[in-house]
Amino acid sequence: MRLALLIVLFVAFTSWSFAILGSEGVSGFVRAVRAEPWAAQMLVDLTIALLVAWTFLWRDARQRGLPAAAYFIGTLLTGSIAVLAYLVHREIAERRSRSV
Repeated sequence: MRLALLIVLFVAFTSWSFAILGSEGVSGFVRAVRAEPWAAQMLVDLTIALLVAWTFLWRDARQRGLPAAAYFIGTLLTGSIAVLAYLVHREIAERRSRSV
């Protein structure tokens, strides 16, 4: 159930994010951050949250023998999408290790 929920969340959020990127472009994000104090605050908040996620991801990946570097780079480029991708990967790897 957890894997299905993570996949649905990953696909839905990724699709929504790319739809916005397609219609607004990266410049839409930059304009919003410059024009709206709340957008700038949310960017800083997201950055802090992703730094916390990196700490979790790094430790968790090392314990489970999963690669972390690609997810760090992905987070710089896609934000939470890469963290969600890691969580999906983690669940799939856990299921595989239980079935062996």
